[in-house]
Amino acid sequence: MLTKLAGGRLFDPANGRHGEVADLWLRDGRIVGDPGPGATPDAVHDVTGKVVMAGAIDIHSHIAGGKVNLARLLMGEEHDRHRFAGSPCGCGGGSGIATPSTHTTGARYIEMGFTAAFEPAMLGSNARHAHLEMSDIPYIDTGGYLVLGNDDFLLDLIATNAGQAAVNDYVAWMLTATQSLAVKVVNPGGINAFKFNARKLDLDEVGPYYGVTPRSVLTVLARAVYELGLPHPLHVHGCNLGVPGNIATTLDTIQAASGLPMHMTHIQFHSYDTAGDRKFSSGAAALAEAVNRTPSLSVDIGQVMFGQTVTASADTMAQRHTAPLAHPRKWLAMDIECDAGCGVVPFRYRDSSYVNALQWAIGLELFLLLDDPWRVFLTTDHPNGAPFTFYPELIRLLMDRDYRLAKLAEIHPDAPAHTTLGSITREYTLAEIAIMTRAAPARILGLSDRGHLAPGASADVTVYSDLPDRRAMFERPDLVFKSGRLVVRDGTLVAMATGCTHVIRPGFDDLIERRIARHFDERIGLPIKHFRIGDAEIRHGAGPQLHPCRRREVP
Repeated sequence: MLTKLAGGRLFDPANGRHGEVADLWLRDGRIVGDPGPGATPDAVHDVTGKVVMAGAIDIHSHIAGGKVNLARLLMGEEHDRHRFAGSPCGCGGGSGIATPSTHTTGARYIEMGFTAAFEPAMLGSNARHAHLEMSDIPYIDTGGYLVLGNDDFLLDLIATNAGQAAVNDYVAWMLTATQSLAVKVVNPGGINAFKFNARKLDLDEVGPYYGVTPRSVLTVLARAVYELGLPHPLHVHGCNLGVPGNIATTLDTIQAASGLPMHMTHIQFHSYDTAGDRKFSSGAAALAEAVNRTPSLSVDIGQVMFGQTVTASADTMAQRHTAPLAHPRKWLAMDIECDAGCGVVPFRYRDSSYVNALQWAIGLELFLLLDDPWRVFLTTDHPNGAPFTFYPELIRLLMDRDYRLAKLAEIHPDAPAHTTLGSITREYTLAEIAIMTRAAPARILGLSDRGHLAPGASADVTVYSDLPDRRAMFERPDLVFKSGRLVVRDGTLVAMATGCTHVIRPGFDDLIERRIARHFDERIGLPIKHFRIGDAEIRHGAGPQLHPCRRREVP
């Protein structure tokens, strides 16, 4: 089928187009060049004056896996209150906002023009379930980041000085076995230390039992990811999340990478200073300065927005610290032997709370102080800072200073004095939004046929009316195409579609498998053959989309 989008304003930063008026052609799921004057399109959409972008990509959103289902279990009342009926086009229904069901997750994303979202914390032991759940999310592409850094096998390799090559082979084997796209580390060494009754572990503190520091875990994994040639740098959830004064640890973590590429996630939660009489203030300016001068570093924000949500994280230490503030007053924690942990705490962010108001301001400060939109990504750490459905409101706050100042005036009166937000005049442009939500996520994840509008790209396309109210604009696209099929018209679902699962396979020395098999037999009680996930288990047998790795050597 040949489709023509006529006369739109193309925002395609990957190809240097920032509002250029042109036609866009889609054929058989791909963007194609102009087929010439003799071509007769099967469908023509007049998008004159409208904004045309590639489908948006969320690089960090908790959409599948054990912690997500525990959050749904804990927040059953949310699913009772928020139910969504199926549409006449045959699209199924669902429920939930902070903990949406699988169908609701895909539907809410595609209705906003997002065509991909990636689960950033997939445990090896839960990977099969996470993939089954991602395959049940319609409309959007998905993929998982494998959580390492607290697993006993890796910590033992580091403690016994097994060498970088052995670590690389282990990481590569685990990525391949679990059909993952990237590697994430959560509170390196700290979750494992929690099992030995430690309740905090800073970057250079020696952890119990294995006697390794978070810094050593971080640097070994960052080097493994780099040398294996993974497209995405090590995805880092650092130490001391949410702790006042953690800005010092965050800046030390940047130095710990020693110039290796690194992606620091939900940095709003790691940007707290202790200045002032409340001993809680913004460290955003210091962190932004460090990021701006470190070209090998990228970040996503984890923006806090006001309202009810639920926090779900493998960082058991942080979740135990937050538990007394739960709203409603309930929480749960789970220990996964030899692998990781999990904590789920319902939370309500209030603009009348000094701490919550300052968290909101710190996230916006970071967005606006970071110079390079290619290295900063739009996230709320769904659902930890807010549900992903808050993205249109967040975009308006970034693009409209008057609106931002009006909202700043509504928060706790003491918070503005501890942030520079009110003095920042910057407003994001449409081109910068397209970079941050399309071109940059595709590039940093190695998705060469996503995030742009050049011939050969997947025909994931979103069309917006250019409205002054940017929230209204990004909340309800005029048209959304998934793989060339029109699935949303005027913000309403009109057809079903399926995405794909993105994976990498970096290659490894087969000898590592013997050591891993012995570990599984002795420590976990699971035969290695049952741990591996086959292609037939991905997306109802459709299999994964494989992306290349290019091995590198550390200079």
